[in-house]
Amino acid sequence: MQTRLIDYAGLRAIGVRHGKIQLWRLVKAGKFPAPIKIGVKSAWIEAEIEAWIAGRVAARDGATAA
Repeated sequence: MQTRLIDYAGLRAIGVRHGKIQLWRLVKAGKFPAPIKIGVKSAWIEAEIEAWIAGRVAARDGATAA
């Protein structure tokens, strides 16, 4: 299995609209996957971002089902 990486622009392209500062706050709070360093830049593992999005959808669906 190949690990795909997403940079900040890639996050925005798939609908994660948080600003960079908010992303770092969420990472620090353990509420968003931590990036990995690639040279001087950071990137996120695509599978972790997809799982985070799926978790947000599940939380929404669970909240509306009650």
